[in-house]
Amino acid sequence: MKIQLSDGVKVIISKLNNYGFEAFAVGGCVRDCVIGLVPHDWDVCTNAQPEQIKHCFKDFETFDSGIKHGTISVIYKRAIYEITTYRIDGEYLDSRHPESVEFTNDITKDLARRDFTVNAMAYNEEKGLVDPFGGIHDVSRKIIKCVGDSDKRFDEDALRILRALRFASVYGFSIDNKTSDSVKNKSYLLGNIAYERIAAEFNRLLCGKNVEKILNGYKEVFSVFIPEFKPMFNFKQLNVHSNEDLWHQTTALVKLVEKDPLLRVAMLLHDIGKPESCPDGYCKYYNYTKLSAEIAERILLRLRYSKNFVDDCLKLIEYQDVRLYDSKKNLKRVMNIVGVDNTRRLIKIQQAINSLLYFKQDEKFMTAQRQLEEIINGDECFKLSHLAVNGKDIINLGIKEGKAVGEILNVLINKVIDEELPNTKNILLEAAKKLIF
Repeated sequence: MKIQLSDGVKVIISKLNNYGFEAFAVGGCVRDCVIGLVPHDWDVCTNAQPEQIKHCFKDFETFDSGIKHGTISVIYKRAIYEITTYRIDGEYLDSRHPESVEFTNDITKDLARRDFTVNAMAYNEEKGLVDPFGGIHDVSRKIIKCVGDSDKRFDEDALRILRALRFASVYGFSIDNKTSDSVKNKSYLLGNIAYERIAAEFNRLLCGKNVEKILNGYKEVFSVFIPEFKPMFNFKQLNVHSNEDLWHQTTALVKLVEKDPLLRVAMLLHDIGKPESCPDGYCKYYNYTKLSAEIAERILLRLRYSKNFVDDCLKLIEYQDVRLYDSKKNLKRVMNIVGVDNTRRLIKIQQAINSLLYFKQDEKFMTAQRQLEEIINGDECFKLSHLAVNGKDIINLGIKEGKAVGEILNVLINKVIDEELPNTKNILLEAAKKLIF
């Protein structure tokens, strides 16, 4: 099998060969080439040891990205290439990193320490594909399968559990039976993994084309780090719009919405408050959007999501039911509260819900989208920064700086949005005087 290596990888391998060392492109970049995708990153492995790698690239900019484990990064034409010495990993004590590594001259021994067969392939133009564990066969079968003993692989590095699910979701693969059993049996080990690493894998998993199947098939695994999911699993919704339990309805909606981490996380969590807000089993869902946002906030903070991500996600959850299509006035109010980008996202969320539960693509959401663009393109006023007066103008009227200034500005922006006042400075100042005096 012939793989088209990038020009940079060819230079890296050639340079190592010129010094008498063996080198291959390895891992995910080879996997992606075999699948038919263009790799985002290229990794190289070699029998040269770290100091020898540095010597080979003495005329290049290099840095130690993981020298303890044999990895040196080389910069070539502003791209970074990680070069790692063939190694055998020692014992894993923290379910993440080997305590020690032993360098080797045998590429097969290096591939044997890797997580999945599809990632345990190496390639160079001289020797072709090195595939001792049947990775190319598993690619053709669309299977994620551990190299060697799956329990051992997950004992070594518990993050591999989520990586298996992420690869299956992103590439549309299934998981080998033994590997699948180990994913479930060893899922408790995810408790040893930093939340930041979990969130990074989870985001990518959620944006996969096979996400619904993976979320449904491995829900107990996800409940290890998000136990708040459990009440959703068998929660029957007593309404005319869905015969599914809440979890299956939610996973179907996640798949329907655009492949954006914020949209998909928001959709996954948007109804998480329903079981708790359903009194006595009667699904009237009192105040469920606010409760869903509160539960989502606990989850997102625990998983160390960024402040901006959390803030945006909570807005999408709390305002998921707001009517966006009644009038431009109503749309402007929403835009004022959640911002333009989140209003666009709310339209997409509501479109997905409407499509799944009501079995139609309603033109009202197209109308809302059109009106939103008209507001933006027409530079229509919908937020304080657009208002023809500002805090300083209000203070100049004799109001002391503080809460009262904001309250007056909020009254003015609402009157402009409701078309009770034009966005004209003199008129707004006159209206402000009446509010003061």
